[in-house]
Amino acid sequence: MSLSPNLRASLFIVISMAGFTINDAITKTLVGSMNQGQVMLVRGLFATLMIGALAWSQGALRNPRQAAHPMVALRVTGELVATVLFLIALTRMPLANISAVLQALPLAVTMGAALFFGETVGWRRWLAIAAGFTGVMIIVRPGLEGFNAYSLVALVCVLFCAVRDLATKQIPDEVPSLLVSTLTSAAITIVGAFLIPIFGGWTPMTTGEVGLLAAAAVLVLVGYQFIIMAMRLGDISFVAPFRYTALIWAILLGYLIFGDIPDGVMILGASIVVGSGLYTLYRERRVGREKPAAESTGPNMAPDGL
Repeated sequence: MSLSPNLRASLFIVISMAGFTINDAITKTLVGSMNQGQVMLVRGLFATLMIGALAWSQGALRNPRQAAHPMVALRVTGELVATVLFLIALTRMPLANISAVLQALPLAVTMGAALFFGETVGWRRWLAIAAGFTGVMIIVRPGLEGFNAYSLVALVCVLFCAVRDLATKQIPDEVPSLLVSTLTSAAITIVGAFLIPIFGGWTPMTTGEVGLLAAAAVLVLVGYQFIIMAMRLGDISFVAPFRYTALIWAILLGYLIFGDIPDGVMILGASIVVGSGLYTLYRERRVGREKPAAESTGPNMAPDGL
């Protein structure tokens, strides 16, 4: 029996989140044997070649001057800083914990849209945003037993991801998303090369490690393509909540690969964050927004460098 467009789009979102999260798991296994800059460089080389080839085949690189738009530069900057912070936090945090903190991104985008773009956000959604960030603080648990300072790095990463997403919303429609994708990937690769000596220098790699980084780059591209298909095929208000399956993938992979078992405090905080995000999406649908402010990935977005 054929699936409806919304159900197919939801399946695409689940596959996309699996791709991004498996990429994160692969990256986490490698940052113990090489520094973050080296990961950015090698993975970025594979990703840039693939995305650049795709962009070339679709004619997205015909007018490179379009990349000179200031919002493109802001988006790339946000992505660069967020990627570095994410990789730093990933080395010292359980995969599920950092994924849980990142689930606050749609809330941060909603707040940023209200503060900087004047988008209307009612008191219910402001309460949901406050509740969501309370959930993040429960996960981070500052000043309490189990506090991990790298959780604060992950939280700052969320802020730069929000800058990235808000800048993306301001990029003109005539700028091809694949042009932005190629530029972002290339910038991450170049910055990774400069960061290698700062983070301790180059580490010789095995063939298996190179293969894993190539696989991670493929997974990022797969995640990007499936989320694009999902957002184009289904109703955003229906499919967006399935982004939270990333947390399920992170908990599962964290347990199977790293032996991490989330504690009750983390589960409580993550539940509050997810519940707040779902309520925000619900309220945005009720007030009739066609493109919710909490939509943190759409057809105009480049693939995450995370």
